[in-house]
Amino acid sequence: MELMTEFTAWLQGHVTYIRSPAFWLQMAVLLVAAGIAWAVHRAWVRHSLTLLETQEKRFKQLGLKTTTRIVFPLSMLLVVSLVSSAMKATGLDHALLRLAIPLLVSLAAIRFIVYVLRKAFRPSPMLKAWENAISIGIWVVVALHLLGWLSGLLKYLDGLSFILGTLRVSLLSVLGLILSVGVFLIVAIWVAAFVDRRIAESRYMDRNMQIILSKITKPVLIVLAVIIALDAVGIDLTAFAVFGGALGVGLGFGLQRIASNFISGFILIFDRSIKPGDVISLGESFGWVEALHARYVVIRDRDGVENLIPNENLITSQVINWSYSDRNIRLKLPVQISYQDDPEKAIALMVGAANASPRVLADPQPVARLMEFGDSGITLELRIWINDPENGLSNVRTDIYLAVWKAFKREGITIPFPQRDLHLKSSNIPLT
Repeated sequence: MELMTEFTAWLQGHVTYIRSPAFWLQMAVLLVAAGIAWAVHRAWVRHSLTLLETQEKRFKQLGLKTTTRIVFPLSMLLVVSLVSSAMKATGLDHALLRLAIPLLVSLAAIRFIVYVLRKAFRPSPMLKAWENAISIGIWVVVALHLLGWLSGLLKYLDGLSFILGTLRVSLLSVLGLILSVGVFLIVAIWVAAFVDRRIAESRYMDRNMQIILSKITKPVLIVLAVIIALDAVGIDLTAFAVFGGALGVGLGFGLQRIASNFISGFILIFDRSIKPGDVISLGESFGWVEALHARYVVIRDRDGVENLIPNENLITSQVINWSYSDRNIRLKLPVQISYQDDPEKAIALMVGAANASPRVLADPQPVARLMEFGDSGITLELRIWINDPENGLSNVRTDIYLAVWKAFKREGITIPFPQRDLHLKSSNIPLT
């Protein structure tokens, strides 16, 4: 009621001025200035689209996109300033135009600062969508301050309150809490992104240590920002003891799997059993690790499919890490020849066929072994080494098996079919 009373008194005090020709003349000037500024803004946008196709990326982002956001208020400011100076020189009333000048300056400055802050963060659709809303919100607060209405509005918001136990909660305190938490969170996210970039650029840390620090830095800074924001608005942090107990009960009853995956993620990072780039097998999943996240690990297979494996599965299940300490792995390729063929000659041909794949390592060198005398033929086994399992195993086997087939066919070595001896026992039962 106090705010409405003050506004009504202000309106009654200025009703005569609002009805005067000087006021409407200045309103007409503002409307014309806004129209001119809008036309300049549209022309600059069209011109910018043309320049975007020819200029460099850095100039695009820091030049064209920045000026696009401030060309409207600056154009309107120029027109209003010129007309205000002319009216002042001729002795005409220009109080409304004089008030509009700082409002336009603040609008241009706020839009520029908010855009620069958004570019300082990682590109995010959410930040881009909220850029205009944040700019307008800040400008409204500045405009209320310049008009002298801000203190009355704050008193009115503080008057909308209720008592919760021993704590007085007002709409002003709630808005202050939201604003404080938002500001501190933005700063925390910006600092975390800066630290993350610095860690990624460090040449003195291995990949696992970089992931550890990146995973820890952001949640720690966010929690610290929330605690500082709550303390800044005067909230007693001991009041969250009940919330902590409720959170513990929730973890015990329904969130234990989420907590387990989160903790398992840190265990995987700290014990360094799985790293980005490792080639692993888990059940039927085979591929290389692309990324480690707080809840899951991204494994990309040869089909281009990205499997999201919960961290808990990697802790509690048997995992084959093909590149844990050494990226070299051995492949075994069994081949059978008939008993009429020379196994030594076949072994030499198989070793020579190993060169059919450029991925086969020369050291350790390929070898072939006679494994057993089977039912259908002599079983031989070619053993080769590769150091890039992420590129697949079947393609190496295919190249070498084709080379073995051609070499055997050229030298007359046969690969036997399955053979069985069938014995028919004679029967003394007479046939009738």
